[in-house]
Amino acid sequence: MKPQLFAVVLAAAAAAATPTLAANVTADNPAALAEVLRAMGYRAELTKDDQGDPKIVSATGGSNFRIYFYGCTANLNCTSIQFAAGFDLTNGSTLEVMNAWNAAKRYSKSYLDSEQDPLIEMDVNLAFGGVSEQNFRSTLDLWDGLLGQFKTHIGF
Repeated sequence: MKPQLFAVVLAAAAAAATPTLAANVTADNPAALAEVLRAMGYRAELTKDDQGDPKIVSATGGSNFRIYFYGCTANLNCTSIQFAAGFDLTNGSTLEVMNAWNAAKRYSKSYLDSEQDPLIEMDVNLAFGGVSEQNFRSTLDLWDGLLGQFKTHIGF
């Protein structure tokens, strides 16, 4: 085989063997992000928050959570998301419990609402092209684990 023809055949074979990458998960397409969640087995109801920005309502491990969209321009073209969950406790919680959580955990933050009920949040930057679906799956697994640990931590 001639060297030029061999190079063309080799390049064609390499191109055929390269997997096609799925589109990245971004915050600028809330409906597509909701579909990714559904494909992963989660409920994903796409709604709007009080400012009209997109919001997804979902659940895991028996607890509801929300995904808020941030960095939006006129309720569109958002650049980041935030996973959030709150828990209504009969006697609320304490700052010491929240501080212990925040001191020990890297990827989330917790605080108390006006009724001393605990909330947990985790921000995810999806600007400039988003993240791969594999990375998003890993992020969702992290959130799922943190949410379960938080429930134990607060005695829910």
